[in-house]
Amino acid sequence: MSKISKEQIWTSEINSLDSVQQGFPRDKTIRFYDTTLRDGEQSVGVCFTPDEKYDIALKLSELGVSRIESGFPRVSPEDTEAVQRILAAGLNSEIWGFARCVQADIDSHIELGTEYLLIEISTSDVKMKAYGFTRDKVLERVAGSVNHAKENGIKRVNFFAVDATRSDLDFLKLVYTTALEAGADEVSVVDTIGACAPEAVEHLIGQVRSWIGDDVVLHWHGHNDFGLATASAIAAVRGGADFIQGTINGMGERAGNADICEVALALQALYNQPVALNLEVARDISKLVQEAGGYSVDGWKPVVGEYLYTRESGAVATQFHIPEAIEPYSADIVCAERRIVLGKKSGLASIALKLEELGLEVANDKHAAILNDVKVQATAAQRLMSDDEFRAVVAQHS
Repeated sequence: MSKISKEQIWTSEINSLDSVQQGFPRDKTIRFYDTTLRDGEQSVGVCFTPDEKYDIALKLSELGVSRIESGFPRVSPEDTEAVQRILAAGLNSEIWGFARCVQADIDSHIELGTEYLLIEISTSDVKMKAYGFTRDKVLERVAGSVNHAKENGIKRVNFFAVDATRSDLDFLKLVYTTALEAGADEVSVVDTIGACAPEAVEHLIGQVRSWIGDDVVLHWHGHNDFGLATASAIAAVRGGADFIQGTINGMGERAGNADICEVALALQALYNQPVALNLEVARDISKLVQEAGGYSVDGWKPVVGEYLYTRESGAVATQFHIPEAIEPYSADIVCAERRIVLGKKSGLASIALKLEELGLEVANDKHAAILNDVKVQATAAQRLMSDDEFRAVVAQHS
């Protein structure tokens, strides 16, 4: 795992206040459970091939993800093939399967040799009504499914309470207790529709921890419907969660899941919380998943955005040689390249830096005229100027 040094972080001193830093479990390392291959693929229009799922799993292991959710075999033969190949890959990450509280789902993993299984069912009244479940039926299915999995070769079971954040807490406690008594090894608190504020997340995680004790592994699974998935994941860690579930690029239903790389960076850089993730791989796997999913993230997306370390503004370019003046953390943390680009907002410092980058020598008294041409051409084209176009402008003034 990569470690961030203090010299690579240029955040606010206010972060050091006890009111900000207190409550984090720095005696343990927060780990990540990635569900890109299942929950992430639920993004509208995304369909990974078995080859793509296999390649993503390899890169997730390189990223240092502790647990990779391989998928849901009963969806299709292609999903079955992907799960088989990932299980056989011998990765450092644990390979987990996904199943509903349905015996056929569980059996499909048992047949493939899956050793670790996440089993889900809805626990909120609104979700139970939608599925036609009663509370008694949910409890019966939880106990039967967990017991069946453990009696048939599944080494570890994670019980996943769908819509936990909108569940009646007395009933939720009973469901978790039922799952653990049936043999579940760990549990997940799930904010299925992103309905929980970060402060409420911390409270609920603390509640669940008090129910299950300190020895049971506790997961948080959140969504980003209010743009708070990263904040909620951090709150969950403060509340006592051991694992954060999420995806690459924050893929998922509606507004997506928590982005595990964002969460890992924020925990380390802002809260001094140890995490198990190699952020040097973050941008590579982001690109891989974008290509496989047929989409592009915004250039300004945290951690992986194309333009995080790219400067067009002339005012910012004047400070380019002092990264801490214009960036909150070093580009080295995520193996990003710092660069200058030219466009409408460029300044004289931008011209000087680009000339130096390209090894071009032009008298200082020509820089203003070159800048004018850059601005005129970039504005007319409504885009950045390429290096070749810049070379052509420079040639006209040489």
